[in-house]
Amino acid sequence: MKGLIFSVKRYAIHDGPGIRVTFFMKGCPLKCWWCHNPEGISPDVSFVDRIDRIGEKEFRRTEQVGREYTPHELLAIADRESVFFRNSGGGITFSGGEPMMQFDFLKESMKLLHGSGYHTAVDTSGVAAPERFREIFPYTSLFLYDIKHMDDIKHTEYTGVSNKMILANYRLLMQSGIDMQVRVPVIPGHNEDAGNLLAIRDFIGENAGRNLKEIDLLPFHRIGTSKYRRFALEYRMGDTKQPSQERMQEIADYFSAIGVRVKIGG
Repeated sequence: MKGLIFSVKRYAIHDGPGIRVTFFMKGCPLKCWWCHNPEGISPDVSFVDRIDRIGEKEFRRTEQVGREYTPHELLAIADRESVFFRNSGGGITFSGGEPMMQFDFLKESMKLLHGSGYHTAVDTSGVAAPERFREIFPYTSLFLYDIKHMDDIKHTEYTGVSNKMILANYRLLMQSGIDMQVRVPVIPGHNEDAGNLLAIRDFIGENAGRNLKEIDLLPFHRIGTSKYRRFALEYRMGDTKQPSQERMQEIADYFSAIGVRVKIGG
């Protein structure tokens, strides 16, 4: 069995506790306007031309985005990094894209890694059949779960999908007792108005259990903008600015009223 991964990030510190290796998997059912990994949206291998300049010279090369791995190859990568995991309480995170789109590969990989003693995390949009989440419960140490907008119409406009399945699966995962971190992207002009922030805070508060360990507020950034040009994709965020530190702290203080640890950034 093989899965398609477009990036392997070693020494990751924003994708769960401790130092981790994050596997970014190809394919996503959402098309978020602000996505900073647009190369992960397509479920297929893709190719992009890169131009490197040294002085006045220009070098062109074709870069493949997406490579097949087996679960045992992922285990080998984890084994090479295990000293960092042991010393920091880290482990393996599956991100994307949406890991649940390659479900069979995800399940087999997590079963192997979890069975080898590694802490396993799944960074998910929540868009997958609930039965599939139930199948990976035994092999999951942590879910990183995105909540982007509580208004279904706006959620559909900005991501291409309804939020109904996402909210239902959030309740399911909270009821599972598995550790969770909620991730809320803060996107000026799209979801950081007072009404939506109140709705998100109330939803999280009303459905919180002892397994909710943290709320991560992820400020919008423009780091991935150049990728849209490279992949000839439409960039829909225009000149949207990153929220100020003061604004992020204001939102963090607001969410702290739930009684759960709040962190700015992943």
